[in-house]
Amino acid sequence: MSLRKQYLKTRNACKVTFRLPKVAVPKAKAVHIVGDFNNWSVVETPMQRLKSGEFKVVLDLPPGRDYQFRYLIDQISWENDWEADKYVKSAFGDCENSVVVV
Repeated sequence: MSLRKQYLKTRNACKVTFRLPKVAVPKAKAVHIVGDFNNWSVVETPMQRLKSGEFKVVLDLPPGRDYQFRYLIDQISWENDWEADKYVKSAFGDCENSVVVV
């Protein structure tokens, strides 16, 4: 599973784990998650490369809304989350953005 949500009881947040499987990025050196939760910054939120070859990041997001995002691979190519809650048309070009509903 590439998206895992854990709602926190101690504060108004949801801990969302994003995983990009190795099969999606077999030769990637770096992956960043880019979305409306980080103002679409291509450098602000790097993902950690795991020994398995997957990339992972955990973000605390305020619940009650949808967050659009994509993965940026080696600052060159874009990938959607294969198990996103839904997809919406991007305002830029003919692509779609992944959406996580929190």
